Amino acid sequence: MTLPAWAEALRLHLQATEFELIDDSAAHAGHAGAREGGHYQLRVVSPRFTNLSRIARHRLIYDALGPLPAQRIHALNIKALAPGEF
Repeated sequence: MTLPAWAEALRLHLQATEFELIDDSAAHAGHAGAREGGHYQLRVVSPRFTNLSRIARHRLIYDALGPLPAQRIHALNIKALAPGEF
């Protein structure tokens, strides 16, 4: 699967050793939020997450995305792991 440009930029920013993005948007067709952006599941493994709390990992991801979630992402289910945690 070819990653959207925003996902590829996130993968590079996080120096991810593993990066899996699943687009669940079709399963949410008709849902009110589906008009405002996609529904995604993200599983990412990065050394940048080492010794960070779950909240700090999510903040790192959302900071890297910037204003994008409001424009193209309605829902993002995140599983952020450091190497060796999976």
